[in-house]
Amino acid sequence: MESPDKLKEIVRQKYSEIALQDKETNQSSCCGAGGCSTEVYNIMTDDYSDIAGYNPDADLGLGCGLPTQFAKIKKGNTVVDLGSGAGNDCFVARNETGPDGRVIGIDFTPAMIEKATLNASKLGYSNVEFRQGDIENMPLSDEMAHVVVSNCVLNLVPDKNKVFSEIFRVLKSGGHFSISDVVLVGQLPDALKHDAEMYAGCVSGAIQKSDYLEFIHKNGFTNVTIQKEKPIIIPDDILTKYLDSNELEQFKKGENGIFSITVYAEKPSTCGCGPGCC
Repeated sequence: MESPDKLKEIVRQKYSEIALQDKETNQSSCCGAGGCSTEVYNIMTDDYSDIAGYNPDADLGLGCGLPTQFAKIKKGNTVVDLGSGAGNDCFVARNETGPDGRVIGIDFTPAMIEKATLNASKLGYSNVEFRQGDIENMPLSDEMAHVVVSNCVLNLVPDKNKVFSEIFRVLKSGGHFSISDVVLVGQLPDALKHDAEMYAGCVSGAIQKSDYLEFIHKNGFTNVTIQKEKPIIIPDDILTKYLDSNELEQFKKGENGIFSITVYAEKPSTCGCGPGCC
């Protein structure tokens, strides 16, 4: 596997290209990576079109769930979206927070920040902003968010434990997150596990489901709940780029699985009953 810095550069370069691709191209691949499939139209994404606040210009087809649908966002909340892309989940979250709330999107890629900022300007949203930054070291102050959301992004980050530590830091006491991500059950073949393109495509960057959940518990979150889970079926015409016929047959016969999960968890309330606290 590449070094963490090299992996980050792969992600930055690939998602700079993805920012310029259309939604159909991204949806027919693995989170916008190469190897577009002729077998299916949509490998990972869920349909946002009926969700209030959805804006087609901000939907690049890069997600693997609908975290904002499960995030229990209230009017006036401050919401942070990790890996905000062109702003899709931020604009859905803004519909929930209303004009009195605040939404901050963080993305690693300058091209995505530029695209998202333009989309927010077109919509006239003065309470939605986008910041370029690394979600392993968020450009945010402590305990400033009521809710954190993210959609198919943590699988791209080398140090997932550090991201959950940062989420805990920026959440207010009693705050919570809802995150959709790609996880594994069983082992991927080595060719998939080590290929850089598949890393940028969300697959080889994924970790075991049990390890993913352990990182959440380890960082102090409580009430950890899987809100939704679905299998991700990678079509043969993508897999054959990485596996020979025998490896492909064994992969399909095995107990291995790639899943999209949406996970909810809370930061425990440590506040006493002082003024403005309870």
